[in-house]
Amino acid sequence: MNKVKCECGHVNPYGTYLCESCGKPLIEDTNKLANMRYEGVARRSQTYQRTVVDKIWNFFSSVKVGIWIIVAILLASSLGTIFPQEIYIPPGENPTVYYEQEYGILGKLYYQLGFHNLYRSWWYILLIASLGISLVICSLDRVVPLYRALKTQRVTRHEGFLKRQRLFLETKKITDISEELTKAEKLLKERRYKIRKENGNILAEKGRFSRWGPYVNHIGLIIFLIGGMLRFFPGMYLDEYIWVREGEEEVINGTDGEYFLRNNEFIMELYDEEEEEHYAEAIERAGGVIVRNYQTNATLLKRTNEGTVGSETELQEVKEAEIRVNQPLTFNGFSLYQVDYKLNELSTFTFRLESDTADEDLSDMEFKVDLNDPQNVYEFDNGYRIEIREYFPNFTFNEDREPTTINRIPDNPAIVFEVFTPDMDPEEETGELSLIGIQMNEHLNPDGDAHDHTIRFTDAEMVDVTGLTVRKDNTLPFIIVGGIIFMIGLVQGSYWFHRRIWLQERDGTLLVAGHANKNWHGLKKDFLYLSENTEIDIPIDQTEAKISEQSDSQKGGE
Repeated sequence: MNKVKCECGHVNPYGTYLCESCGKPLIEDTNKLANMRYEGVARRSQTYQRTVVDKIWNFFSSVKVGIWIIVAILLASSLGTIFPQEIYIPPGENPTVYYEQEYGILGKLYYQLGFHNLYRSWWYILLIASLGISLVICSLDRVVPLYRALKTQRVTRHEGFLKRQRLFLETKKITDISEELTKAEKLLKERRYKIRKENGNILAEKGRFSRWGPYVNHIGLIIFLIGGMLRFFPGMYLDEYIWVREGEEEVINGTDGEYFLRNNEFIMELYDEEEEEHYAEAIERAGGVIVRNYQTNATLLKRTNEGTVGSETELQEVKEAEIRVNQPLTFNGFSLYQVDYKLNELSTFTFRLESDTADEDLSDMEFKVDLNDPQNVYEFDNGYRIEIREYFPNFTFNEDREPTTINRIPDNPAIVFEVFTPDMDPEEETGELSLIGIQMNEHLNPDGDAHDHTIRFTDAEMVDVTGLTVRKDNTLPFIIVGGIIFMIGLVQGSYWFHRRIWLQERDGTLLVAGHANKNWHGLKKDFLYLSENTEIDIPIDQTEAKISEQSDSQKGGE
């Protein structure tokens, strides 16, 4: 696998088909036309196949492998869209239960296979990384030898190189070759060719930069993939939900407890069919109300100090904001978008303790239970004590007919209370147990135990809840830059093409050859322009001539 030295003196890498400098064929080939895809230069993947590194390099340098990786990514990505990803299921839902309840056995299988968090799975990230590695190796395997060959090409090319070009002409009809070459030089400059001369020979070239278009594409894609993979690193990308009830404050996810949001008021406005006559038809077609606007009037708060253990967090108001759809609250790289809402969520229940005997007056024993943060014990001045033994925010029964909760959202709250009278010792005796919920009030003590008190539901308070997306994307500059570079490469490789014209004199004979990486019609038009203004004829298209000869031979055989 030694390097090959050409008769022109240039040393070529092993496996090179055409000398990088003069273009002389270094390998015998029965094919008349030269393979000019990479200027006949050897690629690493086609010459080195011994070590493990060589085998890995050759594997990832294959275009077919790159295509199969892309197909695998597309198929994997489509699997992630069959059911919602975990981050898009309703807040508070347990994914273990949610997928099976909503989508049955397929949902359960979807969760067990890990497709609910597919885009963060190790194997999906491995596919993305493999695509990036394939792009890098494919590019290096091709762009390095191509750049070297184009940089070292000489003006005077070997006769065998010229004769193997698709467009070639050899003529002795020109009376004064030097004069015609001077005319051709001027005409080609008018066509915006860059002219190089050597010993009276001419190399006219333009559009070389278009050869780098595919590799600029690869650079853009690599940067784009880097931006996508950076989303899996902490601090680079955040897409979370927060739900804030009216009048309450919630810490903003991803800010390490530094920022809070207070929901001052949630507003939902509807289109009025009478006021908005031009929307009447749309409202009627929708079959109900249409939301004109929903927004959250909020206050952004910032923690002022770390505080000591047990002390309350001190918050300072930063700014007021009206958060609407597509009008987020932005701060410190974060954006809060209005995406959802919930009207009339249960907030508090009011209960009253009543005596089942006539000799006891408990008319003033009312207490409120915060359904989002209930107290464990409620004590009264008259010595009564009520404890919450169990709390089920969204009450239901499991498969074993045991009480449980679907999630932590108080959509169907149920509470197990235990009542202790003044003469009872809570540490030694069992109080009166009751299970109380919506349209439910059951005593839980055994039938033989006394039950002299009843807890009655008297009132409920509701609040509106706003759903906001917390988004931070430090990977966006990478994605934007990668996309721009990709488009530049696409335009560069699609709308320009690399054209070369060789004009050489050999012992009174003019050799004319031309090559284009695409759009041969444009190159032929340039030769037509030369033929109309000089004695140089249009070179023969050897591909078309070969096809014509084959057609004639077939006809002759018939």
